[in-house]
Amino acid sequence: MLIILASLALLTAQEQHPQPASPPAGRPLVIHEADVMVRQPPPHRGEGMSTAYRISDSAPNRAMEFRKRVLHPGASIGVHPIAHDEVYYVISGTGELTADGVVTPMTTGDAAYLYDGNVVGIRQTGEVDLILIIAYPLAERAR
Repeated sequence: MLIILASLALLTAQEQHPQPASPPAGRPLVIHEADVMVRQPPPHRGEGMSTAYRISDSAPNRAMEFRKRVLHPGASIGVHPIAHDEVYYVISGTGELTADGVVTPMTTGDAAYLYDGNVVGIRQTGEVDLILIIAYPLAERAR
């Protein structure tokens, strides 16, 4: 009985703290957004002006992109095809997502899950900046 209870405890502990799939590809890293901030035109022939926080660019050997993008009034990320799944998450403000020709309003707390092959873009609307988190996997680890 004691062996069964010990085995159950071990299985429960393993479920709560699963082993990683592989060894870590690097050491944990804290990135301060003020250190990676740059004002620039939005990507993909977008309009207006934006502030980019290219957070993951500071992480060596990374397997994903993680960015914060502020689209100032009137700005947009141009419509473009994507070659990976991607998430746009609205931190604050309002905008219009275009995905495969369909325009959908987005606001604080909304997330758009976009798929490999979709043609997407987003435009700021309203009086205040549209602040987004954008994340997607890389085809291979960045060195």
